[in-house]
Amino acid sequence: MSKMLNEICDMLDGYTGRDKIIRTLCYTTKLASGLYAQSDPGRAKKLAIFSSKMSQTRATLRLFDDLPMLAYSLSYGCGSKEPDRWMGLIGFVTNLIDHAYYPVDKICWLIEHNLLNVENPTRWDTINSMLWVASIYLNLMKTIRSFTVMEQHKSCIDKKENESSQAFRMLLIKQRMEAISILRLSLDLVHAGSTLPKGMLWGGRFQTWHVGLIGSISSLLGLYQYVAKKRIVKQSS
Repeated sequence: MSKMLNEICDMLDGYTGRDKIIRTLCYTTKLASGLYAQSDPGRAKKLAIFSSKMSQTRATLRLFDDLPMLAYSLSYGCGSKEPDRWMGLIGFVTNLIDHAYYPVDKICWLIEHNLLNVENPTRWDTINSMLWVASIYLNLMKTIRSFTVMEQHKSCIDKKENESSQAFRMLLIKQRMEAISILRLSLDLVHAGSTLPKGMLWGGRFQTWHVGLIGSISSLLGLYQYVAKKRIVKQSS
């Protein structure tokens, strides 16, 4: 019990872990709200309000992501440290898109809270969604490429003593994590595409509980990866 409590406190103590918990609360309550829409409208409304507040909390916290993103991009450079030049190129382009996303996201936040008046607020929401879709798509392509490179490395190992080595076991663990990332990013791409206007991809076609279900599964996968990666780091140190 104390071990689980300590892990939860560790998550809440940092920005990434806290964001993942807030995201999970946001989408699980959105899912519940959609499911209760017909049977209990009152409860559905309360759950929808809670979900909306969690979403607003994440949006507010994103206002401070610019400098960490800049520091990451500077350390990443052109992706020369990636095991594959295509991964490096995709990562570099993704960083550029993310740097365009954050200012647009701030403008949308200001518009939502009536701190900025523009002629066409919907246009900014559309641009925001398009950048979000592009970023997730490129991250998905990069992760698929990473999984493929790991598979190629595995095929080069044909000796039994190598297959039982610690390095090979770590490769299998990393590849399993990449497979989970592919599933999570695919769900995020479906979700992001649904926020586009009608007529663009599958924008506006999902019901509330659809979005809640997709977001909930993705968030739970993200929580699992966060905890699993921390345990892997402890085991390898």
